[in-house]
Amino acid sequence: MKIASFNINGVKARIGALTGWLAGADADVVVLQEIKSVDEGFPRDHFEDLGWNVETHGQKGFNGVAILSKLPLEDVRRGLPGGEGDEQARYIEATVTGSEAVRIAGLYLPNGNPAPGPKYDYKLAWMERLRLRAARFLAEEMPVVMLGDFNVIPEPRDAAHPKNWVSDALFLPESRAALRRIVHQGWTDAIRIRDPWSARGPFTFWDYQAGAFDRDDGIRIDHLLLSPQAADLLIETGVDREARAGEKPSDHVPVWVRLAA
Repeated sequence: MKIASFNINGVKARIGALTGWLAGADADVVVLQEIKSVDEGFPRDHFEDLGWNVETHGQKGFNGVAILSKLPLEDVRRGLPGGEGDEQARYIEATVTGSEAVRIAGLYLPNGNPAPGPKYDYKLAWMERLRLRAARFLAEEMPVVMLGDFNVIPEPRDAAHPKNWVSDALFLPESRAALRRIVHQGWTDAIRIRDPWSARGPFTFWDYQAGAFDRDDGIRIDHLLLSPQAADLLIETGVDREARAGEKPSDHVPVWVRLAA
């Protein structure tokens, strides 16, 4: 089972880029972030005609997450637990079953800028809610993949120029510590484990400005975290960097994992 994450930066604006990538990706499940569409406005028919099951948790103009799956989507849940009154559409869960059932948790973690300030407070509170949900997943002892745009640069090697990010919410010590508290519960960072000794990158985001992609001035903020049961099924993982060089691309690229499930 190949499971991918792609911050599409507007599903209607990037429908051509997304469709083209899907055609060659050989993915079974794709989690999208920043669909920037209400549920009723999502181009569901387009993807269903291509053979995808579609579930969305949308919001007008910004945020929004979705799951596309070649397999049936079961027990779909929208919204991260513990957020009564939180109207931002950033989280969706579902179970897919191949040879084994896998729980998919797709997320678009808050950016948090400017920091300090209320947006950064919201980011850290959201990450604490995610930590609690992650702990609950581990207690259930099933294969789980938590994936999406985490908006956190975990280490200096995950930025081409770390010094440029020292005051940014994506790289502040509190953000990185909050992510470590989740990972250290027992999760595997699938992209990092593919090349644990890399001194630089791989990157998953390049700004549109100042030729950042051509200069490889990127950061790694799109992550796949595997529960121990999912990590036991790991076959391979990757970053589809070439998607950033296509026509009208997202500023993110897909990241993916293949499981023996």
